[in-house]
Amino acid sequence: MKTFHIIISGKVQGVFFRATAQKIADKLRLAGRVMNTAKGDVEIIVSGPSADLENFIKWCNIGPQRARVEKVTSEEIDYQPFDSFEIIRKV
Repeated sequence: MKTFHIIISGKVQGVFFRATAQKIADKLRLAGRVMNTAKGDVEIIVSGPSADLENFIKWCNIGPQRARVEKVTSEEIDYQPFDSFEIIRKV
């Protein structure tokens, strides 16, 4: 099991990126969280098996239909266990 920290830049807010990421993560049985950033990016911390994480990161480079992904950075971080994949909403 591994954990990755992912930042997606481009037109990624207001295009259902977080909701679609949650659906893809659930389908791949990954766990973690996704949130919008104040800079207009989407930030994801996701944990799971290597092969499934690889597929998830590939999807992040495409995103949902209305998104325009310009850049994806991902780095492996210390493993973090999560119970599910959740959308973090601003308060």
